[in-house]
Amino acid sequence: YVYLNSLFQTFFFSLLHLSWKVLSSITHCPMFCPLQPTTKLFIDGKFVESKTTEWIDIHNPATNEVVGRVPKATASEMEAAVASCKKAFWNWSETSVLSRQQIFLRYQQLIKDNLKEISKLITFEQGKTLADAEGDVFRGLQVVEHACSVTSLILGETMPSITKDMDTYTYRLPLGVCAGIAPFNFPAMIPLWMFPMAMVCGNTFLMKPSERVPGALMFLAKLFQDAGAPDGTLNIIHGQHEAVNFICDHPDIRAISFVGSNQAGEYIYERGSRNGKRVQANMGAKNHGVVMPDANKENTLNQLVGAAFGAAGQRCMALSTAVLVGEAQKWLPELVERAKNLRVNAGDQPGADLGPLISPQAKERVCHLIEKGVKEGASLLLDGRNIKVKGYENGNFVGPTILANVKPNMTCYKEEIFGPVLVVLEADTLDDAIEMVNNNPYGNGTAIFTTNGATARKYSHLVDVGQVGVNVPIPVPLPMFSFTGSRASFRGDTNFYGKQGVQFYTQLKTIISQWKEEDATVTKPAVVMPTMGN
Repeated sequence: YVYLNSLFQTFFFSLLHLSWKVLSSITHCPMFCPLQPTTKLFIDGKFVESKTTEWIDIHNPATNEVVGRVPKATASEMEAAVASCKKAFWNWSETSVLSRQQIFLRYQQLIKDNLKEISKLITFEQGKTLADAEGDVFRGLQVVEHACSVTSLILGETMPSITKDMDTYTYRLPLGVCAGIAPFNFPAMIPLWMFPMAMVCGNTFLMKPSERVPGALMFLAKLFQDAGAPDGTLNIIHGQHEAVNFICDHPDIRAISFVGSNQAGEYIYERGSRNGKRVQANMGAKNHGVVMPDANKENTLNQLVGAAFGAAGQRCMALSTAVLVGEAQKWLPELVERAKNLRVNAGDQPGADLGPLISPQAKERVCHLIEKGVKEGASLLLDGRNIKVKGYENGNFVGPTILANVKPNMTCYKEEIFGPVLVVLEADTLDDAIEMVNNNPYGNGTAIFTTNGATARKYSHLVDVGQVGVNVPIPVPLPMFSFTGSRASFRGDTNFYGKQGVQFYTQLKTIISQWKEEDATVTKPAVVMPTMGN
């Protein structure tokens, strides 16, 4: 049902839009408005209609029209979801690691087969271009593929014969019920950072997607069910503050993964930790791109523009701040010209480079920070606030915007804008640029553009940021490594996916055993090939 509902949303929106126009022309009375598709809860292997009386509208950011509704799950529904996870945990954790691996091998193939359909749902609800939405799904898929390496990732350690007849070894055990709270900007990738790594390690999982973009995760849940996941191993609830507090407080939830804003992340980390839970929280950023005068100009300007304005700047790894060092400051006019050439349109329109922001409130905030930057003395070299997109006049569009002559004390520099805005600062030397980056509290990512290896090495070594790109504008590691944002961009002890992801979702048990040689007995030889893993 969810699969068909998703297809309905994607392929028949034009019919829905026409119905809305016709009925709206008859009357403004709500009873004449077309019924919007309602997002289901996913509890104990079933997609169920919520009994809530409180609903949240889902909007298409390109038109601001309501395209669906998502429930605020009731307390009893959230309790049922956790109870389902808890009940399923014993059997799932006792399932052999090879059997769990087989489910995820099937799952990654189903995601590949349905990648374009998931991407259409993302564009429909989130607004990003189809190409960017496909990248969203693909980067999440890579984590699922890496989870299939669990047989190597989850290995313990051993040291035989510490003393005569005594051995010590460790192995990793699942925690129990884990939970994830995902943001709106990556409806597929971020959930796929969370539940596959947790579940392949033997945990069960409660997922809460952003109430603005639930469709992709619901589709992914159906595919996971089709891959053979047992009922109750993955449950999905919807909501806002009450759902977050429920996850932070519930005694049966052992660990929380969160990606989102600093305000929410700090709150979840503090409240969840206070209740004895493990918490990993990826939060905001102010990512600097340091441009040295010896950099490859053509490549660097293209990389800056793409990383600053792609996804309308709604990435925690967006390269939102350029630091032009020395003679590179003369490149600014060319940077502006390249940004002017980007095409702003609805995400499903051919040739679109960036789509709308997620909501009118997000647009208002971005425009306010641009205006405040100008009032504080920044030079507005490119203004995207008044852009009009033909056919989508009600959309949440802001075009590429560049603020130059920005100083570290300006609001537009201190706050994460989370929109298609590039702020440009200047530095005389590499040391000045390093000091500027290190004085900023965030530590998610940074990049340096240079053709000098010694310069790149010095910057990589001295800059206090968790992820550094050398001529790579968005240094997000592949899943065999880990996402290592730091300082104010991260709360917790263990990061997402890779080896650290396995460490976060498991606990070590150490066994010290003694079997005396003189107690050995002789048994009948076994002549049959042993079978394992089932």
